[in-house]
Amino acid sequence: MELWNSTVGTDFILVGILNDCALPELLCATITALYMLALISNSLLLLVITVDTRLHVPMYHLLGQLSLMDLLFTSVVTPKALVDFLRRDYTISFGGCALQMFLALTLGGAEDLLLAFMAYDRYVAICHPLNYMVYMRPRVCWLMVATSWILASLNALGHTVYTMHFSFCRSWEIKHLLCEIPPLLKLACADTSRYELMVYVTGVTFLLLPLSAIVTSYTLILFTVLHMPSNERRKKALVTCSSHLTVVGMFYGAAAFMYVLPSSFHNPEQDNTISVFYTIVTPALNPLIYSLRNKDVIGALKRVLGRSMLLAHSAP
Repeated sequence: MELWNSTVGTDFILVGILNDCALPELLCATITALYMLALISNSLLLLVITVDTRLHVPMYHLLGQLSLMDLLFTSVVTPKALVDFLRRDYTISFGGCALQMFLALTLGGAEDLLLAFMAYDRYVAICHPLNYMVYMRPRVCWLMVATSWILASLNALGHTVYTMHFSFCRSWEIKHLLCEIPPLLKLACADTSRYELMVYVTGVTFLLLPLSAIVTSYTLILFTVLHMPSNERRKKALVTCSSHLTVVGMFYGAAAFMYVLPSSFHNPEQDNTISVFYTIVTPALNPLIYSLRNKDVIGALKRVLGRSMLLAHSAP
């Protein structure tokens, strides 16, 4: 077994899900369609939230950040996977691998924290509606967004630097869709058990603390909704919260599988499937989940598209 130093510039080989499935061309077409859906739907949602002044409220500001994170997250992974498959060249440089890991960890961690802040926003809106603009004033909203990005970036930087300092000798092949900590540690020459424990602890902290905040927020929301005298208000609150809970379930389920379950429960096939789910499927579905049942977003989209068509017709 050859020992090689990961710092001399040797390329890794990403052996993702497109290499191991029975119908790779069909899967490639499906992933391409999902990526295009993610690009279009998230871009549209960002455009509508930016252009329509009626959506310039904290809830939609946070939702716009979620769309931005999803758009960037899927773009960090999907285009390279598709181009590699079409070119039949699956290599990624040491620096490229480190950059992809850093970006994926940053965007995933930021989304993790943002979902908790979005739950708090719904709690304030439903349980303390009269004080909503006090508790969720613009400065607080921007602080939430900045906290999500900064904490996630610092966590990602630490993990990326430490993971990539190992020498890798077991193989050059990363049996995963992207460069992530668990599959890379399997290639390390040194004993990584202590670092794996640290990854587990930070994974639990980064995932379960925000998830606890989400569960607490929605428990309080449920008690408040059940005591609402108006059926219309109750229905609107439940629709908004159910959309958020659907997104939370998809994101946290996949993230917990990768970073909370012990390494003995992992195998390359399952990890590849889960990675496709949270890097490609979830970013494509999130904007649809939030917008299809949201009358404010649908109305804003119609207004924006209507203005665009009017401008197109009036142009010489």
